[in-house]
Amino acid sequence: MEADTHQTDSDTAAWPTTSIAIEQVRRDIYTTCGVVDDKASDQAPGLVGSEFVRDGRILSPRMNEYVSDGPPATRALRQGDLAVVLVRRVGESALVTSEHAGWPATRSIGIIRAEPHIVRWLRIWLQTPTAKARIDEDVTAHVEPTISLDTLRRMLFPLPPPDVIAAYDRAFGLIEEMTSLYEKSARQAMALADALHDDWAAAEPSWETRVLAEVAKPKTGKGSESSLPPLPTGPTVDAIAPSDLFDLPVPHVERFRLLSPADAGQAHPSGTLMLSTRPDGAHIAVTRRPATALRSVVAVCPIDDTDSWWLLHELRSRSGEIMQTAQGRNAREISALALKRLKVTWPDQFTRTAFHRMAEPLHATARLLVSKIATLHNLRDALLRDISAKAGVLREPAAQPGEEGAHTPHPTAVPAPRGGKSGHESGWSPETRRVPE
Repeated sequence: MEADTHQTDSDTAAWPTTSIAIEQVRRDIYTTCGVVDDKASDQAPGLVGSEFVRDGRILSPRMNEYVSDGPPATRALRQGDLAVVLVRRVGESALVTSEHAGWPATRSIGIIRAEPHIVRWLRIWLQTPTAKARIDEDVTAHVEPTISLDTLRRMLFPLPPPDVIAAYDRAFGLIEEMTSLYEKSARQAMALADALHDDWAAAEPSWETRVLAEVAKPKTGKGSESSLPPLPTGPTVDAIAPSDLFDLPVPHVERFRLLSPADAGQAHPSGTLMLSTRPDGAHIAVTRRPATALRSVVAVCPIDDTDSWWLLHELRSRSGEIMQTAQGRNAREISALALKRLKVTWPDQFTRTAFHRMAEPLHATARLLVSKIATLHNLRDALLRDISAKAGVLREPAAQPGEEGAHTPHPTAVPAPRGGKSGHESGWSPETRRVPE
């Protein structure tokens, strides 16, 4: 049965099963990877490395510094390409927009160039539980988690009709736009609270300076993720690892990913500031329920609850100083002992209470937006699970010697997608011929 056949023997519409390797036989689909050394992305502007592909977008503070001095390189990114992470956060992907067209990519980026509806579908498919599980099977981790471009070529995926793909693409696009809008609003609320703190802290130079140990109780976390039971029974509390604090848009989290038995160790009350470090500074989140800190996380409990917002923003303003107290090659070993000696600006109680009242609505706004983002993530995950369910279990057929890519696997029997159209889009002409490997 051909991969572009949309009927099974029972006349039930199905999504055909195919792969990039199969589609390359009859379509203009090209795969390659960047040619620039991965270390260069940290040193030179205008390079797209794996660290810049996040949340379906290509992000980099240095992107606008790149200026092309000639025709685009053979393996440069082009508008409409799919950039796929091959190293570390394997499988994450982003569509290349006009903003980054012509930019060179590092070797940790795989590039898929195909008809628009196929590229957009692959971006969605790579997020599904089925695709992630398949990628995990082929991940090697001699130094860092890595997949090969050949894995992406061979990996089976369902290919719905273009109208079905367009409907999913619109839904996921709207989810991403709303998430981005909520994140931006939450960041602005926290930026305003930071600005208010900085203004208040500079308004009265006579305010005293205290060490952190006098105004809060820092405690170093213990244990690691591997020490947690996989399915704790009975009452649980959140367990917070350093990675849970990195790259948060705001210092509020709807829920943490790890759980620990409530009786396994000392749990800190809600409102505790959980802090960790890495070379870019300190990262802090406020707990919403009892939680325990794991290794390389310090739990900072304000002595008075009404001091929490002043203390939070004071610590955020001293991110660089906190990072300098950390130990280790990557500045990730932070301890309560080191933090106890940190000096903080400490106004009188009336001022701290007044600041708390002013900052509380901003934090309430951020918490509400974080909750809305969590709802959108749940909706996205539900759609991805639904796609996986419709696709069924996809496994590569055993290829005979010399027949790799020559056979088309039979489609899985799946429910009929909504929409009356079938077949593939036509009239697309590739921008260029085959990209050299």
